[in-house]
Amino acid sequence: MQVSTSTGSSATQNSKGVAVFPMGQMTLFVMVLVLFFLWGMSNNLTDILVQQFRKSFELSRLRAQLVSTANFTGYFCMAIPAALVMRRWGYKVGMVTGLCLFGAGMVLFWPAALIGQYPPFLVALYTVGCGASILETAANPFMAQFGPPPTSERRLNFAQSFNPPGTILGVWIGRQYILSGVELTPVQVAAKKAAGTYVAYLHTEIMRVVPTYIALGSAVLLFALALSQMRFPTITSEHEGDTGGHGSFRALAHYPQLWFAVAANVCNVGGQICMWSNIIFYLKQYTPLGEKTAANYIVYSLVAMLVGRFLTTPLMKYISASKLLGIYGVANVVLMAIAVVRPGMIGAWAIVGGSFFLSIMFPTIFALGLKGLGENTKLGGSFLVMAIVGGALFPLLLGKIADHTGSMALGYLVPLFCFAGVGLYGFIAPLILPKPGNTDPEAGLIAAERGYGI
Repeated sequence: MQVSTSTGSSATQNSKGVAVFPMGQMTLFVMVLVLFFLWGMSNNLTDILVQQFRKSFELSRLRAQLVSTANFTGYFCMAIPAALVMRRWGYKVGMVTGLCLFGAGMVLFWPAALIGQYPPFLVALYTVGCGASILETAANPFMAQFGPPPTSERRLNFAQSFNPPGTILGVWIGRQYILSGVELTPVQVAAKKAAGTYVAYLHTEIMRVVPTYIALGSAVLLFALALSQMRFPTITSEHEGDTGGHGSFRALAHYPQLWFAVAANVCNVGGQICMWSNIIFYLKQYTPLGEKTAANYIVYSLVAMLVGRFLTTPLMKYISASKLLGIYGVANVVLMAIAVVRPGMIGAWAIVGGSFFLSIMFPTIFALGLKGLGENTKLGGSFLVMAIVGGALFPLLLGKIADHTGSMALGYLVPLFCFAGVGLYGFIAPLILPKPGNTDPEAGLIAAERGYGI
């Protein structure tokens, strides 16, 4: 198969090969890997913000979940515009634009803190989500296509392996620099109100978010400048840079593998965000742990996810990705059931363990959903990114259940049902994926001036 390059040369890849990494494009490959690290850091800082804003603005569990809702609604709103931008101007413009919006949203935390109201923070988080949506709409399909189709799941799982280190660092930064560890009792609150110092205390808690987000926003904007100087190759199947077709929304109706993957991704992201954004509340209700110690369990969860990603990705050489996805979905149903019926430390460790099985879900669903889309890959990828809206919706349902029943444990029925949906998709995916003979033989091949690495 011929693969056009950014310099007009061609390379040949045997269909029986197991190439994964584009050795001729490793600098660009590494820089795109950094994007997975960056949005991971941002997304899991929101798990810290749920707790911090609930305390700073005296919110109910349901209103505190609006942190996740604002962030992930940005994903939903921006994914299709991002795909249209990239269909016209390519992946590079999409990634640089996403970084600029992502960084700008973080910088908006400063004026939001000065205003001292909850809604401006939600606007800033929505802006961050919009930027992250563009990045994911660009980086996920780009990485899936950065090599031959047979290794797309392995390549994307490898790239997504750099997401957990970012999430771990983000939670650690939030624990160290955003959470103060000061948790006032009702008696202490009354005393501060009587002394006229309670408002000042709340303002101090709000301002704790500013240094972290200003620093991260500045770093993201500098990285956008660096990436803008890189030369991107051309993806043959999508005709970037020539007058060929770019796919159409109407054509997407003929790809059932995409729409089943979208539904699975709604469930996957919804279950994931429910797990992580509420584990502090869960521990504080059923154990004597304080907020800083409870935040460590988010870190433990992310470490479990990282371990799961690195241990499971090699297994895909021997076990089909869809079968592993189904098995992992069932495993998480069992673990969420334990969290519901055994609230306390046993339930908390079940939630942590669930992150191991989360590890392959997003990249595997994403790669399977893109199979055989050819020139429709960018548009199809945008719907898979829109599915991240599950992270905006399901946490609200969990918060509603917890507020209504007074039980965080019962709220974990929500991720239980989410992972049941993921497991079902994993087992039926082989029935809806296109047969190898019916896939576009060039879909997913990308330029590499010196061929592919193993």
